[in-house]
Amino acid sequence: METRKINPILKLTLELGPVVLFFVMFGRLKDQTFTIAGTAYSGFIVTTAAFVLLIMATTALLWKLTGKLSRMQLLTLLLVVVMGGLSVWLNDERFIKMKPTLLYLAFGGVLAVGLWRGQSYLSLVMDEALPMKPEGWMILTRRLTAFFFGLAVANEAVWRLMSTEAWVNFKTFGLTAALFAFFMTQGRLLETYAIKDEGAN
Repeated sequence: METRKINPILKLTLELGPVVLFFVMFGRLKDQTFTIAGTAYSGFIVTTAAFVLLIMATTALLWKLTGKLSRMQLLTLLLVVVMGGLSVWLNDERFIKMKPTLLYLAFGGVLAVGLWRGQSYLSLVMDEALPMKPEGWMILTRRLTAFFFGLAVANEAVWRLMSTEAWVNFKTFGLTAALFAFFMTQGRLLETYAIKDEGAN
């Protein structure tokens, strides 16, 4: 299928919409219990089931509109379906809570393998949007690798030691804010190693 560009706002809505709706739906259902086919499910499990279906729908729509899905989107979809599905099937909220841990371990692991081979896999997917010298990419990749492993540890600590509501808030706002803050603090690195346009005055 031919790759097509879509409105950036629509793309962002499809990517972040399920997370926002998960937060809103959990807020409304967190204190309720639903009996389905003789089994009692918490509001969190029902919200997780809806989240899995919504992620599948929005990912399919993104693929239909753009003709392409990134490896990150595919990995996220796979983990949501598997871990969310296990949570619903086994009526056990722990599985979906472990999803961010597995996701960040996977990202960090892939980048670590590249570093071990003397390469920045990050540059392979971002170089066109962010031209930078090889040494800059290696520094950023090392930092991001450590950051991803740190997020995995943080997620484990939050879901194991804190309430479900605290974890939902952490997942919705904490992880997003942490990623934003990380890239905001890399401004000096990006400026130092940026490839300047030779034709610019």
